[in-house]
Order: sequence, then C-alpha cells, then structure tokens
Amino acid sequence: MGRTIPSFRIAALMEEKRWKIYRQYLGKYEQKIFKHMFSIAYLFNSASSYAANPVRINPLMFSIALFHQKNILLLKKKLNKNFFFNRHYHLIQK
Repeated sequence: MGRTIPSFRIAALMEEKRWKIYRQYLGKYEQKIFKHMFSIAYLFNSASSYAANPVRINPLMFSIALFHQKNILLLKKKLNKNFFFNRHYHLIQK
C-alpha cells in the first residue's frame, strides 16, 4: 500500500515547522511578522487542499500573496478617493 497524503492543514503545520530554524535567526519583530504570515496562509487551507500541489510551500506562499494583494487593492481603493496616479504611476494628491 502507498502512503496517504496528510491533510493540507497538517501539511501546512509540517511546513511551518520546517522553517523554524530560519525563523530563529530573524529579529524579534520579524519573527512576529513571520508567524503572522503563516497564520494568514491557514485562512486559505481549504482552497490550498484542492490545489493538489506536491510542493507544500507553493500554496502557502500564494495564499499569503493573495491576502496581501487583497489588502493592497483595498488600500488603493481608499487612496484613490484622495489621490490619483499619472501615466508613469506617480502618486499625485488631488
């Protein structure tokens, strides 16, 4: 019999454990941010489980990027009420 694939929730925890040494060498503030980034990835565990990607870090990193992109777009929407970008993408106040 072949080995079963762990649920993505468990696989995400295993991946976070794999990055423990890296996290140890970050400053205290960066460690906090790093931990927060992995907690963001857990928000998308159900979507990541359907990705069927054998490389666990890919859906985790993409989940983090998706979360940050969503926040960037929300902030941009708020900014656009008071600012606009010229054709060279320079921010100009109205």
